[in-house]
Amino acid sequence: MHLNPYGGDAVNLAADLANRRPAGPEELAERCRAAGLTLERPVTAQDVERTHAALDVWEKVVDATDESERAALVNAMLAAASAYPRLTDHAGDGWHLHYRDDHQPLGALLFSLFSVGTALHLAGRGMHRLRRCAVSECATIFADTSRTGRRRYCSHRCANRDAVRRHRARATS
Repeated sequence: MHLNPYGGDAVNLAADLANRRPAGPEELAERCRAAGLTLERPVTAQDVERTHAALDVWEKVVDATDESERAALVNAMLAAASAYPRLTDHAGDGWHLHYRDDHQPLGALLFSLFSVGTALHLAGRGMHRLRRCAVSECATIFADTSRTGRRRYCSHRCANRDAVRRHRARATS
């Protein structure tokens, strides 16, 4: 089975930006470029504001408690983004799909990417594969792209910390 990487890339970017919100236009541009986005125009303070608003909406999807609620929130994002697929070859980097209009400011583009990418990720991999770390002191968001779909921690560090905590709790009982 082929899993669409568009979903994974967009969800990972959303998680990265949500976990450490960009402080300004330069940081947002740098992190988007690092994630592989081609920026067609300068990034503005309004793009940062729109990105933060998009992340606020997206985090509600992450924190949804059941599949129906999560689907309804993603569907609302898709409707607000008015995203649709189209072929493009901007910047001569080869034909590929975009789920947005041409020449959108970055904030609106990211909202479209987050909504479509999240929908593709959840539909392709499973509705449970977007969450926060299972360690109670860690609120880090991650997209579960593991083979088994049973990832509970944002990192090996948190997994190890929780395993040590459980071991010590068993040893003292």
